[in-house]
Amino acid sequence: MSHHVSIIAYDGLCTFEFACAIELFTLERPELDVRWYSHTVCAIEPGPLRARGGLTVQVPHGLDALAQADTIVIPGWRDLADAPPAPLVDALRAAHARGARICSICTGAYVLAYAGLLDGLVATTHWHYLDDMRARFPGVAIDPDALYVDAGRIVTSAGSAAGLDMLLHLVRSDFGADVANKVAQRLVIPAHRDGDQAQRVARPLPDAGTDTIARLMDQVRENIRADHTVASMAAAACLGTRTFQRRFKERTGLAPLGWLVRERIALAAQLLESRPQLAIDAIADLAGLGSAESLRRHFRAHGLAPPGRYRKRGGERAPA
Repeated sequence: MSHHVSIIAYDGLCTFEFACAIELFTLERPELDVRWYSHTVCAIEPGPLRARGGLTVQVPHGLDALAQADTIVIPGWRDLADAPPAPLVDALRAAHARGARICSICTGAYVLAYAGLLDGLVATTHWHYLDDMRARFPGVAIDPDALYVDAGRIVTSAGSAAGLDMLLHLVRSDFGADVANKVAQRLVIPAHRDGDQAQRVARPLPDAGTDTIARLMDQVRENIRADHTVASMAAAACLGTRTFQRRFKERTGLAPLGWLVRERIALAAQLLESRPQLAIDAIADLAGLGSAESLRRHFRAHGLAPPGRYRKRGGERAPA
């Protein structure tokens, strides 16, 4: 029998997250030599259900259909302060108890947290809601950087598009890398972004025209190969060293040299993916990291795979 996926639907449905699950699990895939998933969409309340964008959705199944699910997908949630209804919580707990895999996209993690299914586990959600989730659910260990976290039978993803990475991860786990790569090719998305890849959300900065720290950051990025030091950056910002370090951390959350290393690693990663003709030594030089050995050392320190393997796989983290 094929693996059966149930996708949750609710009033106030998050349309994009719901569509991601529909796209991955319900399309026929004759190009794949596998028995693809069977599926149901399960409403948690009577319909028709309102969805974002002014749409309405009529769902043929209710929560009783979750009893047949091998995997359950929760595509976002309508209101972070709105605890899910008791019948949904009971159905999810029962599914978890019998061994079903339960996955959330973006704010769908709140449903799992309200149900108590994340207590003592590592999980993630969209970066915008991390502080709120920590405050509401102190028993959940939140990974602020991950695209998705696979905790075994509970899998959570970050923002909406990271849901696609998580869903492809499920396909990869169920059918192997070759099938997952073909699905990704049909979707025209990267075949593999590991769950531990950072969300890489830029922190908000003041306008570069009026803020010396923001101006300095732009200048460093434009000449990233230069021998930048805390003293040289402070001088360029017309600030004393201590004042510069304090203001820089207030703006970015990072020490100046820590930020500089991250910028160089990000540039090197981008060059590895986009410039296959460049030697690794040349990429290290362009990114201001000096040599291939220095590049390998920095990648290793930040949990990334060696540059050669990173390039072949389109970006991955080293195995734990």
